[in-house]
Amino acid sequence: MAERLAGDGYRVIGVDRDDPGKEAPFEHWRCDLADGAAVDALAKRLAEAGPFDRVIFNAGISATGPFSVIPAEAHARLLAVNLEAPMVLCAALANSGAFARGGRIVFVSSLSRFTGYPGAASYAASKDALAVYALSIRRPFAKRLGVGVSVAFPGPLRTDHAARHAPQGADAARRMDPGVAARLILAGAERGRAMIVPGGAARLISLAGRIAPGPVTAMMKRIIHDRLDGPVT
Repeated sequence: MAERLAGDGYRVIGVDRDDPGKEAPFEHWRCDLADGAAVDALAKRLAEAGPFDRVIFNAGISATGPFSVIPAEAHARLLAVNLEAPMVLCAALANSGAFARGGRIVFVSSLSRFTGYPGAASYAASKDALAVYALSIRRPFAKRLGVGVSVAFPGPLRTDHAARHAPQGADAARRMDPGVAARLILAGAERGRAMIVPGGAARLISLAGRIAPGPVTAMMKRIIHDRLDGPVT
């Protein structure tokens, strides 16, 4: 998404714990979003760099395996990165006037919003909570700040992160190319869509999860939880 926005002529600031490399066409600010003090400092720095036309909260980590055997600190770190950091940053940017009027905020949740996710329960909880947060601020932000809020629900993507947390033998070819997901999410945001589910397969799963949550959760348990060899954090 950062590369697409930079290609469209935006000045882009990317925040990540890891350096994206010398060829990245955007400015990189290093921050570990699990570090509360670092997030507070980042919020002040970003406020000074605004106002921003587009703000995308995309960072996320996972922890897979039986819930009870995943270390407590892994759950805490996951919640800090996936949920606490975007809420803290969003509130700080709003309070400092760092969102440009007519701009748009995009929160990247997960297709797990529409189903149970045995084997990645804390991940699903964090992404579900992020979606509810986005829904809760949509009207107030539109009225008070003149800013639109979108939330995206991508399914599995073809990334190293997904491969790390997938069961052995999972078919990576069935995951969506992240470049395609980025294009669809940004296009949906530009059209002012409040909810973006990129890809036909993802839309079908989201519908099935709402119509038949029990069977879909049971399916998720079979294809994920029951095939995991052990915890991955």
